[in-house]
Amino acid sequence: MGSALLKGWGREAVVIEPNDPAHLPSIEAAGDISPELIVFAVKPQQLASVVPAYARFKDATFLSIAAGKTIAGFEALLGAQAAIVRCMPNTPAAIGKGITVAVANKNVSEQGRALASTALQAAGMVEWVSDETLLDAVTALSGSGPAYVFLLVETMAKAGEAMGLAPALAMQLARQTVIGSGHLLEQSPEAASALREAVTSPGGTTAAALNILMGSDNLQNLMTEALKAAQARGKELAG
Repeated sequence: MGSALLKGWGREAVVIEPNDPAHLPSIEAAGDISPELIVFAVKPQQLASVVPAYARFKDATFLSIAAGKTIAGFEALLGAQAAIVRCMPNTPAAIGKGITVAVANKNVSEQGRALASTALQAAGMVEWVSDETLLDAVTALSGSGPAYVFLLVETMAKAGEAMGLAPALAMQLARQTVIGSGHLLEQSPEAASALREAVTSPGGTTAAALNILMGSDNLQNLMTEALKAAQARGKELAG
């Protein structure tokens, strides 16, 4: 995810790779720099050993894309006065089509917030929340969401195979249907429900399928249950 952000930035950046100090500068070798924004894009288990060295940058805004690490956790490593932004991006950020939700602690200035927004916009859309606990719901919906879409493609393709389509054709149809529908959703001002209704003729083939998907064991109930499970797991991982 850090690489996706870096690719979209047009400004100079210093990259410090704790796993490969022989090839990229260490924090000590970074010299007398005064960074405006410091981005932590390392695995959560590395944070305790990596983050404290940056506490000397008192005027920087710290932006974390590390899953599960709370603002309080960063304050414990950087100091109570540190300006910290925690965010949750998703994997479409790799092609500039992601969405990131961010939350800031009370120390983040308007300038720091704007700087973080600009940096994150390199990966797609940015939204802000004021309640950090909402990031568990964000993670469940958009952070993990691409996996649900990919699963939908898999299940549609397998259903096509079950009706006699060749596996390659079934997968091609499923993939392109989701890709095309995503583009339509992006470009249309209509709500998702309106787009669904436009495809659905009364008594037609789509209606027959939706009677199953929206029936007693409907997709809405299943999706809500799934997201609640992801949300609960997020709370457990955050401690």
